[in-house]
Order: sequence, then C-alpha cells, then structure tokens
Amino acid sequence: MSTEPPAPAEHDDGPRWRLVRALTGREVLACEQLQNQGFRTFLPKQLKTVRHARKVRVALGAYFPGYLFVEVDLARDRWRSINGTLGVAHLIGAAERPTPVPRGVVEALMAAADERGVIAGPPLKAGQKVRIIAGAFADKLAVIERLDDAGRVRVLLEIVSGQVAVTVARDFLDAAR
Repeated sequence: MSTEPPAPAEHDDGPRWRLVRALTGREVLACEQLQNQGFRTFLPKQLKTVRHARKVRVALGAYFPGYLFVEVDLARDRWRSINGTLGVAHLIGAAERPTPVPRGVVEALMAAADERGVIAGPPLKAGQKVRIIAGAFADKLAVIERLDDAGRVRVLLEIVSGQVAVTVARDFLDAAR
C-alpha cells in the first residue's frame, strides 16, 4: 500500500478553460454576462454573410455556434453561478463538475484570432483555390491571383464566360476543400 497522497484530479489544478453551452444565438450575451461576473472568457468569431430581403451584409458570428470558453478555477471561483447566467444553457462536464478543455486548445485559438476575436483561416498563397465566405460573392470558388500587406487579396472568379478579377478582404476567404 502506498503512503503517497493521491494526485490532484485533472480539473482541480488551478485556472483552466471550460466549455460553456450558450442558448441559441446568445453567445455574445452569455460572454458579456460572464465577464460582468469577473470571469475571463473567449468567444472565437468568424465573418459570415447574412442575406435578408434581397439585402446582403457581413456580420460576426460565433466560430463554434452555441459555445464559448470561460476560465475557471474550481477551488477558488463560484463556478456554479455560471449555469444561472443570462444566455448560458450550462457548463459542459461530467459527474457534476465542468470538464477542462485540453491545455493549449484555447490558447491556440486565441493566437489565431485578431483583436476582435475573429479567427483567420490558414495561410494563403497565389494560385491557391479558395471559397469566398462573406460579401456579395459568398459561396463562390476563386483562385488567388495575388495578396498584399494590407489584408486585401485579388482573386479570379469563374463567371459565365471567363475569369473576372475581384479584390476582397483576407477575412472573406477560406481555403477550398
């Protein structure tokens, strides 16, 4: 029989990122309310095209719709209050305790995000096929002609009788799959 004390559980070792399930379309509200309670949060975002009544606009939306991250120290924080927060459905967990997100996952997402929390896609290069994900040409495939340092990308779109050059923001592009 060993006389060593048991190792601390994975979720009891200081502040860790946890996953929060938000109510549908309420990620931003949940994030703000958790911040008001003193919690550190991270809501990764992406640009998306919203079409309504023949109008097209670009909006920020959750990168993981319905989810956000909150940093919680189970030994120090009043984490049970998170489940009663406006906009929150519940903390994701097992056995009545929130499960930590594996170390490095949230940090990698934060490193890939800009100051608005928008996650940029993978690096792009000339000649690469891309999908336009926002704007008037959303969901169209194109080929990158050139990139500039200001975040603009000149792409060639296949339109009816040939290729047309269009300049779009880097945020509006994703690698074609």
